[in-house]
Amino acid sequence: MSDSQQQTLNLPSLFFVLILVGLSIRYLFFSSSTNARPPQQGRGADPAHVDQIQQMFPQLNRRDIQWDLQRNGGSVQATTERVLGGRGLERPPPSFQPIEPASSSTAPSRPAPSPPTSSHPDLITRYNLASKLSATSQFEDPMTEEERSSPKSGWSQSKAERQALLQKRREDMVLAARRKMEAREREKEKGKAKEV
Repeated sequence: MSDSQQQTLNLPSLFFVLILVGLSIRYLFFSSSTNARPPQQGRGADPAHVDQIQQMFPQLNRRDIQWDLQRNGGSVQATTERVLGGRGLERPPPSFQPIEPASSSTAPSRPAPSPPTSSHPDLITRYNLASKLSATSQFEDPMTEEERSSPKSGWSQSKAERQALLQKRREDMVLAARRKMEAREREKEKGKAKEV
């Protein structure tokens, strides 16, 4: 047989074939794991499904519902079973930005919330101490004579007495703090008057 009829592989051809096979194997078997993305990255959850689940479970966060629906392919049943099974919904990652549906005319419009009033009223109002504040003078000690003369004993066995004692202590602390605050304000006013 002659050399022209005999097939031989030279070293550069062998390297080329090995590289080609390696790249094709890598592309076929490893491409999906290196580009791992959350399922259905571009699609948001159906707003009707989100509303349906939120009506059944109003304590759930809308964003959590959207994340779970997006992860399980929009299956309301799977999300509902997860919640009823006691497993709860996973928190979405911070990078998850749900697509909010555009406001449509069919959606019920909610009235704009009124500006919130003070959710934390001052302690005098909260504990109804206005009458005690006006009744006591600003320099008077909140402890009465009989409280000073009686020896301090431990806790009472009666729940009502303990509750009354704690309520009295709370009121005294609030009134004392109020007096200190008023004294500081008067000192600031005096300081400003002296500067002028």
